Amino acid sequence: MKFLPALRASALLTAVALLPATTAGFAQVEGRTAPEFAKLYAVYQRVKASYVDKVDDDVLIKGAIDGMLAALDPHSSYLDGAALQRLETMIDGNYQGLGISVQMHDGAVKVVSPFKGSPADKAGIKAGDYITHIDGKLIYGLELDEAVAQMRGKAGTSINLTIVRPGRDEPLELTVTRGVIELEPVTHELKDGKIGVISVNEFSRDVGNDVNNALSALRAEAGGELNGIVLDLRRNPGGSLDEAIALSDLFLDDGQIVSQRGRSARDTIYYDAETVFPGDVAEDVPMIVLIDAGSASASEIVAGALQDQHRALIMGQRSFGKGSVQSLLPLTQNSALKLTTARYYTPSGRSVQEGGIEPDIRVPQLSDPDAAKRAKYSYRESDLRGHLVNEIELEDKELESDNRDDPRFSATAEELEEQGIEDYQLHYALNTLRRAGSAVMSARK
Repeated sequence: MKFLPALRASALLTAVALLPATTAGFAQVEGRTAPEFAKLYAVYQRVKASYVDKVDDDVLIKGAIDGMLAALDPHSSYLDGAALQRLETMIDGNYQGLGISVQMHDGAVKVVSPFKGSPADKAGIKAGDYITHIDGKLIYGLELDEAVAQMRGKAGTSINLTIVRPGRDEPLELTVTRGVIELEPVTHELKDGKIGVISVNEFSRDVGNDVNNALSALRAEAGGELNGIVLDLRRNPGGSLDEAIALSDLFLDDGQIVSQRGRSARDTIYYDAETVFPGDVAEDVPMIVLIDAGSASASEIVAGALQDQHRALIMGQRSFGKGSVQSLLPLTQNSALKLTTARYYTPSGRSVQEGGIEPDIRVPQLSDPDAAKRAKYSYRESDLRGHLVNEIELEDKELESDNRDDPRFSATAEELEEQGIEDYQLHYALNTLRRAGSAVMSARK
């Protein structure tokens, strides 16, 4: 997700604020008769007068707003009270809970991605899992915010989750101990061959600077020179657009990073390199970006920019495909509208919506024994009810392929474990860079 609080908030607020709780307000909009609003108010009156139980006005109005936004797309929503607070704490990256990104899918809570190193990740929750019960209580049909509120809780307390995992015959019962989710947005490690691995877990504040600092630390550890960089964006659900631009800018000399386009020409904004960091801070260092089905939004902006500008080789699996922009538009002191206001496009003009970023080399995660089964039920933006449709028709068969039939990827998880390979995708990326580094050294000689 990404939020642009200042994106013409006043103009949008003017339109939204025309839903008052008065008869005159429902009947007229900007002085013009609006039969649709009159129809809405007529239903409201009938429900108030005839429903079997007394109904609270706030419940009816919120239900009408929720229904209106749900008819648009799965990412637009009305937030107030605790729901707004939860969103703000997630943006800050500091809260108590499980550490997962979830989405409502046909009435069920589906995991988009567990944050790396979070309690949910350590307990074995995976992208694509359905959470059906919390402490034995069925949560199907709950509002997403209500389900999330039940999963949140004081650090150190435990919660029992019933998980339905596509590809498994029986549900899983997992116990997760809540923690303080203060995720390290950026971690780094130097691998053999002087190859630096930088993992970006979320696009929270200062990620661009954090990656720059990680590069400096890796160079120092490598004795002044790196032979390759792996930028790991797997299971990264996104975050700040500004930080996606800053991270992309680190590795680009010039050119476009991303553009966003709304309903009219004046809503088009282009973001170029050299606006945050001057030059490519890792010039001439070979680079691979790892993505998977959990790489969404801001992650896709970075992968798309570095791919289109031919700065990095994109490897892994097709990304989530969330190519829409959500703006957080304040309504009152305690409420806001999260509204889809634009689509974003890579430098070559590709919309990421639905199709996601296609890796240059598809590499399945062979070290995960359940990956092959889950791949048949992979969960992406294109699976969400009411998602925005890409302007280009996309073939489902091509979107679902993960290159697993390639004879290069025939090893089993058990065989890889015997070889000490815990992360096959990272292993493949490192070996690719080592071969590239050897070629570069030979050329220098």
